[in-house]
Amino acid sequence: MENAILTAALEELTEVGYAALTMERVAARARTSKAALYRRWTGRAELVLDACKIRGFSELDVPDTGTLRGDVIALLRQMSAKMATPIGGILRGLLGEMTRDPEFARLIRERIHSVGPMGVRGILQRAVERGEVEPWVLGSRRATVATDLLRNEFLLFGAPVEDETVVEIVDDVYLPLVLAPAPEPVRGSAKSAGEPVRNPAEPERSAGGPGNGP
Repeated sequence: MENAILTAALEELTEVGYAALTMERVAARARTSKAALYRRWTGRAELVLDACKIRGFSELDVPDTGTLRGDVIALLRQMSAKMATPIGGILRGLLGEMTRDPEFARLIRERIHSVGPMGVRGILQRAVERGEVEPWVLGSRRATVATDLLRNEFLLFGAPVEDETVVEIVDDVYLPLVLAPAPEPVRGSAKSAGEPVRNPAEPERSAGGPGNGP
């Protein structure tokens, strides 16, 4: 019965979208009761994400080509290919609902959005072990830029994401970022310390000069 319910949820999601999907509609399509759904799922958000799981939304094979560039390009190509299937259309609709439903947004981040970043972090870990990348990159915001840019391209322009775009993301943006030296630590500025910021074009005044107090 569970598979029948999940299949019904996917069919409803495809036909009416997440916003119009209800537990009542899914129960009717699955020919069961709404109570049966609530015994297994707390609400439609969890039901929908479990339904997406059986369609392979969160399944990615982390590539191992032997180089950082090869691995990241292969991962993005795999993600792009999945975005070009009916799964991608459903995913785009789900991501669009994140701003309207905080609980749903939390589940999306935990179960779907984390998939690409986790894959690329595994790739980076191997690159660190090979000596291609400095260890500090793993904990930086730079680590997930490639998958973030691919997702943004998909959301803005749809699928398929051109292979040329995938290669540009890796070669023009991602590799220069993760292969760059670690940034210098930011020291506290006068502004952050609450001190007035002097205009560089203005000459410094001596302690007893005009305009200064006694």
